[in-house]
Amino acid sequence: MADKKAQLIIEGAAPVELPILTGTMGPDVVDVRGLTATGSYTFDPGFMSTASCESQITFIDGDKGVLLHRGYPIEQLAEKSDYLETCYLLLKGELPNAAQKEQFVSTIKNHTMVHEQLKSFFNGFRRDAHPMAVMCGVVGALSAFYHDSLDINDPRHREISAMRLIAKMPTIAAMVYKYSMGQPMMYPRNDLTYAENFLHMMFNTPCETKPISPILGKAMDRIFILHADHEQNASTSTVRLAGSSGANPFACIAAGIAALWGPAHGGANEAVLRMLDEIGDVSNIDKFVAKAKDKNDPFKLMGFGHRVYKNFDPRAKVMKQTCDEVLSELGINDPQLELAMKLEELARQDPYFKERNLYPNVDFYSGIILKAIGIPTSMFTVIFALARTVGWISHWQEMLSSPYKIGRPRQLYTGHQERNFVGLSDRK
Repeated sequence: MADKKAQLIIEGAAPVELPILTGTMGPDVVDVRGLTATGSYTFDPGFMSTASCESQITFIDGDKGVLLHRGYPIEQLAEKSDYLETCYLLLKGELPNAAQKEQFVSTIKNHTMVHEQLKSFFNGFRRDAHPMAVMCGVVGALSAFYHDSLDINDPRHREISAMRLIAKMPTIAAMVYKYSMGQPMMYPRNDLTYAENFLHMMFNTPCETKPISPILGKAMDRIFILHADHEQNASTSTVRLAGSSGANPFACIAAGIAALWGPAHGGANEAVLRMLDEIGDVSNIDKFVAKAKDKNDPFKLMGFGHRVYKNFDPRAKVMKQTCDEVLSELGINDPQLELAMKLEELARQDPYFKERNLYPNVDFYSGIILKAIGIPTSMFTVIFALARTVGWISHWQEMLSSPYKIGRPRQLYTGHQERNFVGLSDRK
């Protein structure tokens, strides 16, 4: 793995040889761990050029628009698989056979209910609290309800906690929504699929239970798959960093939820709908597209382009197909959705966007789909957290399954040098 070496020359010091590591895919990585012997460190704000870990779970090639989970293209998983099968793949490294999948699905369904006292926990929150604030608090509190399997050094305990988190997140997410609406919380139904069960708990009530549309169920399942994992992003790195301290899995996932809450990370599909509100009407599209092209104008078209994908977002093609299916199924006549489709059409044809590869990304379409289904904007990031839980817990599991060290980044200190304390009466 370390066939080549790099040589670093620091003025006044002997040259330092650094191994160059080669993965199965992606660029080579210079191993700078030996740099500490020189008394120097690397400086890389935002970790733009730093590999923080070794992983076998997800691979991204942003230039080519590639996203692989355990080697399988995301397009194939979204088209041919389902969310729980993808969960099994991320957790265990291989797709399950029929018996393994049946057992896995059965185990997840056996854990979908939450402790009854957890409902009382919700009463401590204001009804108008942001759903992510409630989600973060409730998930963090799970360790107080499920403390029988918190030994992170026990592989069986780690597996039980992983199953509980994947199974209970839809239930908790729906409870968050119902609490904000003042509606009774719905118990899970294990005769439904994972995605259908979530929609059932979101939109049905004890006095009226409607069947869940298979098309909407499939659309929800695809949204879950397309958000299941995305390599070492801010929230995944947060989960790994929290986990490196030995924190329990529920605390680690709560940390990931807190990181995801940031508008630069998990709030992108919310931002798409806010942008559509700002544009207001189809007649204003040309004006706002011109604003987006103006370097001196702060307005940005949200949901176009991606920080990682420099060509196209491989998830977007599948999400567009799903978006078309949902809008056709629901037959919605919504001015905002019409505006979104017109904006998409224009951006795909405009040379300015084509030359810069500013194509609609997964957030553009997922926001439209969730709105069409009837999910409020404030719940979008909660659903993102629900879907991403399997990715977080898979990375947490991977880290704990091999030797690791507690995360301890270095810094470039630019503050005062040592100075003596001055008494209050002598300060000027």
